[in-house]
Amino acid sequence: MKKIGLLYVKGALPLFENFGELPTHIIKENGMVNGQKASDVLDGLIIPGGSIIESQSVGEDLKKEIMKMNHDGKFILGMCSGFQLLANKTDIGRRSPCPIEREGLGILDVSFRPMIGTDRVEAEILDDSFLTKGMDGKTVTGFHCHTYGLIEGNAAPLFLSTVKRTDYQNNPRKILSGARNDEGNVTGTMVHGCLDENPALVDNILEFVGATEKDILEIKEKNTELSKKIRSEIGIDTNISAKSLNSPVNPSNMELPKVLMMVGTGSDSGKTFLTTGIVGTLRKRGYRVCVLKVGPDIRDLVPSLYLNKENMEKFSSVQIGGLGWMDLENVLKDLKNQNYDLVLIEGVMSAFTGLLNEKTPFSSAEIAKAANIPVIVVSSCSKGGIETAAVDIVGHIGIMDKIGVKTSGVILNRVYDKSISKVASSYITKMTGKSVIAEVPKVKMTERGNIPEVEIKLEEFCLNAMKTVEEHLNMDQIFKMAEIPEFSGYLSYKEIVSKF
Repeated sequence: MKKIGLLYVKGALPLFENFGELPTHIIKENGMVNGQKASDVLDGLIIPGGSIIESQSVGEDLKKEIMKMNHDGKFILGMCSGFQLLANKTDIGRRSPCPIEREGLGILDVSFRPMIGTDRVEAEILDDSFLTKGMDGKTVTGFHCHTYGLIEGNAAPLFLSTVKRTDYQNNPRKILSGARNDEGNVTGTMVHGCLDENPALVDNILEFVGATEKDILEIKEKNTELSKKIRSEIGIDTNISAKSLNSPVNPSNMELPKVLMMVGTGSDSGKTFLTTGIVGTLRKRGYRVCVLKVGPDIRDLVPSLYLNKENMEKFSSVQIGGLGWMDLENVLKDLKNQNYDLVLIEGVMSAFTGLLNEKTPFSSAEIAKAANIPVIVVSSCSKGGIETAAVDIVGHIGIMDKIGVKTSGVILNRVYDKSISKVASSYITKMTGKSVIAEVPKVKMTERGNIPEVEIKLEEFCLNAMKTVEEHLNMDQIFKMAEIPEFSGYLSYKEIVSKF
C-alpha cells in the first residue's frame, strides 16, 4: 500500500479538511512512523494548516525527515501554516511595530507577511507540479483562512486566488496563493479544501506516487481508520480522549439539531475563548458539536476545530450584509440530518454591531431573531469594570427583548473581584429577570496572543478555555438552553429602527 503521511504536531489542524481522504499515517514531532523514519516508509507528506509556525512544534528530528523526503523527490504539500513551514520565514507580528519573524525550512523560496484573508475563492493554476500536472490555466475552488497571507519571493508561482476582501476591507483582486519548488515535488498553497473540492488534484497525487486501483482502495480504508483515531483525541498530544456516546442526543430522524448562540456586548468580550471551552468540554463528553461564526471571520472557529476535530464547512460562516459564505436559511438547510448533537454559533463583535445598517441582516441579533435562536450574553469586565459590564448587559437584553431575541443566560467574563460581581449579578437579574450563569475570572496566559487573530499557541489557548469552562460553567445547563431553530425571516430596517 502507498503510505501518505499527515503531520500531527501541536498547533496542526489534521481534520480542518479531509485532504482528499489521502492521509494514511501520522507523523509526530520525532519524525517517526510506527517506529521507522518517515523518509524511509512514506511516499509523500501533507502538512496541514493551523498555528504550526507560532507553536514552534517542529523540532530538529522532524525537520531532517522533511528535508530528506524533499531530497528523495517525494511529494510534500504544505497547506497554509504548512506552506509557511516550507518557506523561508513568516512575520507573525501583525500588531507589532516591528517584524516578529519565525524561520521556516527554506524549501520554497518565499516569505510571508501579515494579510488577513477569509474568503471562499477560485484560484487559477499557473504551472505544472506533482499536484497540478496538466491543469495549467484551469481553476480550483476552496477557501482562505489566514492571518499571514502576503507571499513574497522567487519560487515559481502556482496558484492565483481571486479575493473580495483582505484585512477587513473590500479590495477585489487576484493574489498569489501558492508556489512550487524548481523540481515540482514540493508545493505550498493557501487554498484550504482544494483537495476535497477538486478531485483532479487528488488524481494527480495518486498518479505521482504510482498508486494502483488496489492501492487507492487501501488508502481510502486506511484513511477512514486514521480519521477515526485522530477524532478520538481532544486537541493534539493532550492525552484527553473523547468519550463515545451509546446513542446520539440528536437522532438521525430529527431534521435539525438544537442551536445556541454566544453574543457579546462588544468586541473582545471573550466569546471565542468561552465558545472554544464549551465545544471542547462537550466533545470530551462524547457530544458531536458543530460551531459556526456569524460573519466572514472564520478564524475565530479555528480553536474550536482544533479541539473537536470537525471540518470547516461551507455553512460554517453565516452571511450578514453580503459578508460571509452562506445565508442563514441555507445554513439551516445544510444542517439538516447532519447528526450533530448541538450547533453553537459565535456572534460577531457586539450583538448589535451592524444593526442600524440598511442592509439586513447585518448583526448577530438579527440572525438570532430570524431563526428563533436563544442566546447567551457575554460581557467582559476588563475594560470598563464589572459595573460597566453589568450596565451593558442590562441595556443589551432590553433591546433584544424589544426585537424578540430570547436571552437564556448571562456570563460575566474576566471578573477580578467576586464581591463586586455578586452585587452586579443581583442587579442584572433584578433588572432583566435573567440569570447570571457564570462569573468567570480573568485567565492569565503565559504566551503572547490570547485571541485567534494574533500570534497564538492553539494548545495553550484551547486547554485554558476547556479548564475555565469545566471549572465555572454548568454544561448540562448550557446544553438545555439550546433549541431547534425555525427560520421565520428577517426584520426590515424600518421594523428595527422602530424598536429604538
